[in-house]
Amino acid sequence: MTTAQTQELDVQPSPLALLLLGREADPSSERGVECPGDLPSPSDPDLVARARAAKEKLGDKVFVLGHHYQRDEVIQFADVTGDSFKLARDAAARPEAEYIVFCGVHFMAESADILTSGEQKVVLPDLAAGCSMADMATAEQVAECWDVLTEAGIAEQVVPVSYMNSSADIKAFTGKHGGTICTSSNAERALEWAFEQGEKVLFLPDQHLGRNTAVRDMGMSLEDCVLYNPHKPNGGLTTEELRAAKMILWRGHCSVHGRFSLDSVNDVRERIPGVNVLVHPECRHEVVAAADHVGSTEYIIKALEAAPAGSKWAIGTELNLVRRLANRFAAEDKEIVFLDKTVCFCSTMNRIDLPHLVWALESLAEGNLVNRIEVDQETEAFAKLALERMLALP
Repeated sequence: MTTAQTQELDVQPSPLALLLLGREADPSSERGVECPGDLPSPSDPDLVARARAAKEKLGDKVFVLGHHYQRDEVIQFADVTGDSFKLARDAAARPEAEYIVFCGVHFMAESADILTSGEQKVVLPDLAAGCSMADMATAEQVAECWDVLTEAGIAEQVVPVSYMNSSADIKAFTGKHGGTICTSSNAERALEWAFEQGEKVLFLPDQHLGRNTAVRDMGMSLEDCVLYNPHKPNGGLTTEELRAAKMILWRGHCSVHGRFSLDSVNDVRERIPGVNVLVHPECRHEVVAAADHVGSTEYIIKALEAAPAGSKWAIGTELNLVRRLANRFAAEDKEIVFLDKTVCFCSTMNRIDLPHLVWALESLAEGNLVNRIEVDQETEAFAKLALERMLALP
């Protein structure tokens, strides 16, 4: 991203944002990070041509998915773009594609593997492209939480609802315990369904989406919500607090959306009179409460498409998408700025760069299957059950 581009969006690059992502090891990652081959140099002037040639050689055998938060250098090769669930369903709708190259993060590739046929192979160009939110809830932690709920005598009243941004293991836990998956678009419908099945909800792993949906959209109070911290005994909650709660929120969050603050909203309103503040529901409750509009990534895109010429917008979501939308609608005289003053990329999403994509496509073109994401059959069965419950929501 150039200095001129960041200035257009009224942001200043932070040192962390300017690190070259995708090269260093991450020993704490459960996924591993070693690339089983030599990556092309990022300075190779032929990268675009190489990616195009490999993709053309593969033809209909490959289907490339690009998440909205992906880099422009990668998104240009995507056959379809969208949010995680839309992309997974798009992959399932292309059974003739032997290889699904998912330019997103690990949990998204898992979802694609769950929804596609056994003959299709899902590839993640960089195995270290994870999701900090999804990693905040492990299968062991959630199983321990369920034991706590059981000891409190309320497990039978609790229905788990897990956000799409969760691992296959968490989706499987949800399916096994009678729960459903939700997206940021249908979280309210998912919670309404859950409360028809039981008296309480365990919402995983994003506390903010759960709280915002319950309080902002469904009229509950903040007192109806408690925060379960997996790093504290009994989640840091008393038995009485668990029994009194309607919403048991997991202590997880998006590292991108969680950085937006009420100060960010107040500052942009002072700097840009008449600005419309539009944020993602993964933002903190006080940010959502202060915003003019709240919605999923797809909602944000559609809202800007429908916005009148000359309108002004401050967007609280990932910077790659905001920059892309600012460029797209500049000709329509729509002023679109990033809600925060500092650059805020999704660092793990950005690990998938053009060198990784070229390496993956060229490997597949040469007949070498690399970085396959494969969910085991038992986990897939229960995760699919939870996903099917979501698809059956009215």
